Amino acid sequence: MIKKLTRHVRADSMRGLILGLAALVVTSSFAQAGDSTAGRKVMEQCQMCHGKDGLGKMSYTPNIAGQKYDYLVHALMAYKAGERKSQMMSLVVKKLNDEDIANVAAYYAAIKITVEVPQ
Repeated sequence: MIKKLTRHVRADSMRGLILGLAALVVTSSFAQAGDSTAGRKVMEQCQMCHGKDGLGKMSYTPNIAGQKYDYLVHALMAYKAGERKSQMMSLVVKKLNDEDIANVAAYYAAIKITVEVPQ
């Protein structure tokens, strides 16, 4: 009897967890990855520092080529919200809407990179 009840509770808990996660994904404005082709146009605002190739053009500018899409979206949203601090990034990001952020993140995430491990 207890095993049956435990199995039933676990199934209900798992079902609730799955439904909750599904609702979160559906309601997220970034559930769908952005459009890298549309991101190319947005990238024009980024290329002075990050380049078309995603490689930082100044010593203090990070390389973002091939960076994970979710990381880029999170970082850009944090700059926009003032949670991350950078005068230049704050100026650029405040002009972008959520779709622009998703698209430019998709553009830079789509850049293929290769890594060589030192010997």
